[in-house]
Amino acid sequence: MLEIPEAYVLAAQLSQTVSGKRIREVIADGTPHKMAFYYEDPQAYPDLLRGEQIDKAVAYGGLVEIWAGKKIILIGDGIDLRYHEKAAQRPPKHQLLLEFSDGSALSAKVQMYGGIWCFPEGRFDNFYYKVAQEKPSPLTAAFDRDYFAGLLTSPEVPKLSLKAFLATEQRIPGLGNGVLQDILWQVKIHPRRKVQTLTPAERDELFAAVKKTLRLMAERGGRDTEKDLFGRAGGYRTAMSKNHTGEPCPVCGTEIVKQAYMGGSIYFCPTCQKV
Repeated sequence: MLEIPEAYVLAAQLSQTVSGKRIREVIADGTPHKMAFYYEDPQAYPDLLRGEQIDKAVAYGGLVEIWAGKKIILIGDGIDLRYHEKAAQRPPKHQLLLEFSDGSALSAKVQMYGGIWCFPEGRFDNFYYKVAQEKPSPLTAAFDRDYFAGLLTSPEVPKLSLKAFLATEQRIPGLGNGVLQDILWQVKIHPRRKVQTLTPAERDELFAAVKKTLRLMAERGGRDTEKDLFGRAGGYRTAMSKNHTGEPCPVCGTEIVKQAYMGGSIYFCPTCQKV
């Protein structure tokens, strides 16, 4: 799923690949999907975007913002975004297809659920979008030790589990259930452990792990569980993920465990990460 590292990678690849290209044709909702979310009527997307030139792409949390003149194409979590060369076959199913004047194309396809919002600048009043724009990314200097300490000392936080603290309520937009697994493994903390049990040293280590792990994931092209703009798996090899369930822990050799927790799955080493 699209989280901070993958959004960062996609924005960079889009800026390098499609910036300057002019949109010749648009197909929106070409393959109807019950869990595809649009801004107002997707049938209005062709008139909105046709003839516009792609200027840039920017990542906000787990969202990718593509600028086309004064129009914005916002790609959310759960969307497979792919670039297609002039002679490449287009995918048979898609929820958005942009054909460019040079013959290349960009397609967006919903995996399980996801948002593909196209709208004029300043028109999309969405809570998650606004929060992602307002809060600092862990990939920036603004997300510093003092800022992280402020998150930890919020009144509702001490009784939360580490998974709930890191991946809910948009405390850190774009940091989701996927990336938190390796972050917690790096500091040998179990996802179910309560925030109030952390020592001052562990809090410092957790802050450092958030910054370092997300930076490594972004610099290496995203996680190996996800695909980039060209359909390639990311170069960051996850330690705790669906790809490595049942394998030995890279540190101690204990079998990696998968458990259901808070509506999703957690992956951990029962020896290194005791509750």
